[in-house]
Amino acid sequence: MKPTPRFWNRIAKKYAAKPVSDEAAYQHKLQLTQKYLKPDMDVLEVGCGTGTTALIHAPSVRSIVATDFSEQMIEIAQKKMLEQQISNVQFKCEAFEELSQHSKQYDLIMAHSILHLLPDLEGALNLLFKQLKPGGYLVSSTACINDMIWFFRYIAPVAYNLRLIPFVNCFSEQEFINKLQQTGFEVELKWQANRKAALFLICRKPEKL
Repeated sequence: MKPTPRFWNRIAKKYAAKPVSDEAAYQHKLQLTQKYLKPDMDVLEVGCGTGTTALIHAPSVRSIVATDFSEQMIEIAQKKMLEQQISNVQFKCEAFEELSQHSKQYDLIMAHSILHLLPDLEGALNLLFKQLKPGGYLVSSTACINDMIWFFRYIAPVAYNLRLIPFVNCFSEQEFINKLQQTGFEVELKWQANRKAALFLICRKPEKL
């Protein structure tokens, strides 16, 4: 069953009001990302949610296009952008697959808390790879469910069909890294707050293929 924005639209306001579960880890990820940002960069964020990360990084780059397939999430993000008077971020409501319609490549793409929510991981990574400029970076934070909660792979389909959770793609860290490398990415940085936390990676698309 193809994922829909229904679940995320339903929880958008609650999600926006909820504090970050591990603020120290979130700040560390921001700091690691900042080291790769430059003033002349054009950045894409897929699965941007309510836009917090894009708005934090906006002053460090030339432009950010931030997308999410939840209309309610994007509405909240746009409101935050206006309140913060940030002008170099464009929030767009679109599905991940619509990335193929973007007419440009990006210097850096952020994909936080989204890759484990997509049914076709291999296809998603190929699409991200194509949309990156040679030498560009993919920054991701991904839940490798099979290493975190091994039995969740059996529960997830039932809970999803009951509309209790969004779609979840269950894979291990090693499977994820293998897919990245098979796509052509080079892993430059790997960090994890603890073995039950999401895996934070910064990967590079080679200059020459």
